[in-house]
Amino acid sequence: MPVLLALDQGTSSSRAIVFDESGTALALAQQEFHQSYPQPGWVEHNAGEIWRTQLDCARRALASAGHSARDVAAIGIANQRETTVLWDRRSGQPLAPAIVWQDRRTVPACEALRAAGHAGLIRARSGLELDAYFSATKLAWLLNHIPDARRRAEAGELAFGTIDSWLVWQLTGGRRHVTDPSNASRTMLFDIHRQCWDDALLALFDIPRALLPEVVPTSAVIGETDPALFGAAIPIGGLAGDQQAATFGQACHAPGSAKNTYGTGCFLMLNTGTQPVASTNRLLTTLGWQLSGAAPATYMLEGSVFIGGAVVRWLRDGLGIIQQTDDVEALAASVPDTNGAVLVPAFAGLGAPYWDGTARGALVGLTAGVTRAHLARAALDAIALQTVDLVDAMNRDGAGPLAELRADGGAARNNLLLQTQADLLGVPVIRPRKIETTALGAAYFAGLAVGVWQSPAELAAHWQAERIFEPARSDDWRHTRLAEWHRAVERSRDWATG
Repeated sequence: MPVLLALDQGTSSSRAIVFDESGTALALAQQEFHQSYPQPGWVEHNAGEIWRTQLDCARRALASAGHSARDVAAIGIANQRETTVLWDRRSGQPLAPAIVWQDRRTVPACEALRAAGHAGLIRARSGLELDAYFSATKLAWLLNHIPDARRRAEAGELAFGTIDSWLVWQLTGGRRHVTDPSNASRTMLFDIHRQCWDDALLALFDIPRALLPEVVPTSAVIGETDPALFGAAIPIGGLAGDQQAATFGQACHAPGSAKNTYGTGCFLMLNTGTQPVASTNRLLTTLGWQLSGAAPATYMLEGSVFIGGAVVRWLRDGLGIIQQTDDVEALAASVPDTNGAVLVPAFAGLGAPYWDGTARGALVGLTAGVTRAHLARAALDAIALQTVDLVDAMNRDGAGPLAELRADGGAARNNLLLQTQADLLGVPVIRPRKIETTALGAAYFAGLAVGVWQSPAELAAHWQAERIFEPARSDDWRHTRLAEWHRAVERSRDWATG
């Protein structure tokens, strides 16, 4: 029977999972890679290391599953979004480190554009907030700071891409330079209504069109791998940003269905159908997927939290109060509450609904009785509290009220986190049996492209709940916690103004 190979290229690690026709994971390989913070607010990745670790994971996953390239019906790719790579078309080598979605170096450029009155045009065309989170100002920064880059870009010698484009370029030996609508819609250069690169936005950010990838459907055979990589050519059948892939993997195919991914960041996605819904509460209107060239695109409302599960990594790597990320649940559960401590993990500014690039992390309410266990609990609370802000914004936009929230991502294995989330939201939070929904979504897109599956309805039958977390706290408790949280958020804002 054919298998699907999903490449799940994330912010902190590269992973590959082999799935069978039932959507069951047969084997997984994962490898963390280096995170670089060369200056305050800067976050960089080595694009070459991303490629090497992703290729290694793909080979190891296939070997572990006992399959060869000839058994693979197609490859699907899900990727960290917005992270920006600029490379030489001839050599295939990056010109500089990739600028990661968390990077804040272009906040001043965004503020200058805002002051000049361009935020409205950007939102109207791209559906996005004017923010350093997205790719456009990152790409402009690279062109302006790498010697001779702008001239070479205009001459067609260079290529820009988000991580999906970078991986496809490498997988195909430089034969395909493509992206899909879900990733293109995160660049701040793409008109989500006409579904094409926008000349006015390109001019605004001074981006040469020659740099840009071709936009292809999310689910379609767009090329095949170089036979030397796996021993035989494999069709590439799916490309999607990680959050859109997770939404599809969670079977949120119908308007009104929603999921939250608890990964490095937290990303709440609500399916709004074939029509974009403009937010009045600073959420993002973005493209979810396009299943074929003839199919209408599906749109999403999205709320983005920059630091979700990454706060647990900070407890491990920055403070050393846990040895493994999985240790946080037991430590946090050893105390009944935070003992008054509130952590706002605005390490990379605040995302939706605040969009404050000058916010910085704050830990308030400390007394001598606060221990490392209380900090662990405050970290988990912060992940859940940020998500409540997103749901509240969606409700105010008229897209709710939310009846339930499907949860996925690595941190969704944490029972205390999901119970806290249900308590703070006041609605059930559901964890699926197949929690690797990002990779699963990528596999689904690829499998649809090559006929392993015939329709999303067939895939929805695969989805099953593993556990439902019901709210167990009073409205008074919920309102008190949210008021305390919002006081702490205000103290974190407008900090890095210098």
